[in-house]
Amino acid sequence: MGFKSRWGITSNFQVFMIIVVFAVTGSTSAYLSKPILSWLGITKDTVSGWVYYPLYIILIFPVYQILLVSFGFLFGQFKFFWAFEKKMLRAMKLGFLLPKEK
Repeated sequence: MGFKSRWGITSNFQVFMIIVVFAVTGSTSAYLSKPILSWLGITKDTVSGWVYYPLYIILIFPVYQILLVSFGFLFGQFKFFWAFEKKMLRAMKLGFLLPKEK
């Protein structure tokens, strides 16, 4: 089963755009998490590595979620990424974070 049938999309261009969004989002979320920690006053110089790196990894998660939908919108794939986001949060038992559906 290929990406197109598994993801319910129709064109190779759409597959390409989705893969680009995943790549850009992962890199950007890792890149932005360090300055966010620094802004919060948490740096490698102020806390132990045993504290810093778990906080860094934990912070990547919400940054990634926000960027995934944002980049999906910018690349014209909001519908796909919003559905992906909802499915992922529900699978992680975090569906309570989503707005109530009508």
